[in-house]
Amino acid sequence: MSMAGQVAVVTGGAQGIGLAVMKRLLAEGVRVASWDMSDDRNAEAVADEKDAIAVRCDVSDYASVEAALAKTVDAFGAPSIVVNSAGIAGPNVPVADYGLKDWAKIVAINLTGTFHVNRAVVPGMQTAGYGRILNIASVAGKEGNPNACAYSASKAGVIGFTKSLGKELAGQDIAVNCVTPAAARTPIFDQMSEEHIAYMLSKIPRGRFLEVDEAAEMIVWAVSPANSFTTGAVFDLSGGRATY
Repeated sequence: MSMAGQVAVVTGGAQGIGLAVMKRLLAEGVRVASWDMSDDRNAEAVADEKDAIAVRCDVSDYASVEAALAKTVDAFGAPSIVVNSAGIAGPNVPVADYGLKDWAKIVAINLTGTFHVNRAVVPGMQTAGYGRILNIASVAGKEGNPNACAYSASKAGVIGFTKSLGKELAGQDIAVNCVTPAAARTPIFDQMSEEHIAYMLSKIPRGRFLEVDEAAEMIVWAVSPANSFTTGAVFDLSGGRATY
């Protein structure tokens, strides 16, 4: 089932899984708007792509999301595909030492940012009678990683939010799903301690980190017309760590 000609938004599209998804969608003939805070990397990611634009967007700020959507609609039309990949890890410290501002920032980007983007794009999908949304959660949202309370809690929230919205829109041809990746070696590792990285690797039965292209394959299927039935689902990408 061809995806050619559709319009997609990928938040966090300047790097990591978001960038891999963006490239995969472009290869399918989709026009893609990359929403990201990193101006230079964002522009570089789409520099040679005639069917891509870079839009600076802070997903924790709803006005910024609305402005990014307006720019996307003006350039390509209303998005029928949205992949929420923007996120941060935060510090690796126990709850008793966790900074209040760190907690608020991580929840604002990872969870509230996901809500903001979904809230902004759903009305257009309802008007069109079609849409595919994929929110990127984490295996930490299923199991909880020690010394990562805000990240774990925010990603658990993304899972619950996805299930809720999936049920709300189940009577329409709008699928809302999420994936729960194990760790992938992306720039987000720069925010983590070596001890935390080693802990995450030790929990993956596959014995290696996730490759971003592996994640992109599953994600692009989930936002394709081929996914005509499944919604409100959580797709495992944990290398066997958490398969429920």
